[in-house]
Amino acid sequence: MKRRSFMRVVGGGVIVASTAGSLGLSGCSMGMPSEAIQAWNGPGPDASPAGDVRRWLLSYALLAPHSHNLQSWLVDLRTPHEITLRCDLTRLLPQTDPLFRQIMMSHGTFLELLDLAAKEQGLRADITLFPEGAFGPQELDTRPVARIRLSPDSGLPKDPLFAAILQRHTNRNGYDLARPLPPKAWSAMADAANFPKMQFGYVSDQQADAMNKHREVAKEAWRIELTTPRTIEESMKLLRVGGSEIAQHRDGISLTDPMVIVLDRLGLFDRSHAPAPDAYATTSQLKAFNEKLDSTPAFLWINTEGNDRVTQVNAGRAYARVQLAATVQGVSMQPLSQALQEYAEQRQPYADIHQMVGAAGQGHTVQMWARVGYGAPVAPAPRRPLSALIQA
Repeated sequence: MKRRSFMRVVGGGVIVASTAGSLGLSGCSMGMPSEAIQAWNGPGPDASPAGDVRRWLLSYALLAPHSHNLQSWLVDLRTPHEITLRCDLTRLLPQTDPLFRQIMMSHGTFLELLDLAAKEQGLRADITLFPEGAFGPQELDTRPVARIRLSPDSGLPKDPLFAAILQRHTNRNGYDLARPLPPKAWSAMADAANFPKMQFGYVSDQQADAMNKHREVAKEAWRIELTTPRTIEESMKLLRVGGSEIAQHRDGISLTDPMVIVLDRLGLFDRSHAPAPDAYATTSQLKAFNEKLDSTPAFLWINTEGNDRVTQVNAGRAYARVQLAATVQGVSMQPLSQALQEYAEQRQPYADIHQMVGAAGQGHTVQMWARVGYGAPVAPAPRRPLSALIQA
């Protein structure tokens, strides 16, 4: 394209949308394809509880939150009345999650939704974590993360959080700064995080100095991840641009912005290497994210005593419950994972957030940190079909 035409394209999404057809791109899907989010409608005909109830349970479990939406879950159903959960070793984040802590938490979110679904069917899910031994601090292999034995239990109460599973979505947009969270919402979230060795905390707009410190740490941690080539390139590999890519992969980070899609189809959106720190692609993302942080009325966190693999999985279970409880209250949430990541460049933000929430030097680990508030509804994230998770 000539320079003038290119500048017109990057100058406004309206021009991009109106000229897509003339550029030969009218066949490009710019929305979220329905098949990619079909799982959020609930279990399909192939997962009826009248058949193999385990498939019905898994249809809810696969809606669990997962870092970078990787969905690194594999399940083995070959033993009747049992589900064995393993990690898909091809779906990891070696640059931003080198110790696999976030991956373990993401298996905890899966197990919690599975447990909620089991109770809904009158089944007790006896979950044994790491039945063949827990992974070491820097290892991950094909041994099971969990083995779940299902048995009928008519006296087991259902959990009201189950009803929120299909409505739970991570909201990365701006929040309503003028609308603080009521005590009822905080109590519901704190009660939901009732797991051993867990500590739930939060800071709100009534604590202005603390809020500003949280915002500044989050901004700096995001800047580091966005300007460190190997970490941003890891995320770029998981970008799914436009409907066709989203439908093909049903995972990762979905981009449906018309301008980005057109630039990508024209070869002007380079995903092969990290943009420079002063490039528009970098500075515009920093500006947009900082504005969202400035619109945030509260932050919450989950600390744990220790940081072994069992604790990490249970922290994921606790976070899943906290977000479901928030959903029931109409509250939006977005994890802020950058400052909690254990790679060298994040050392200072990692130390800062631990200091700010009273976890430094106490043998505690901040497992989850999130921005919280009231936001406009968002579309669900893509999910792979259940068949992609089941091991033969």
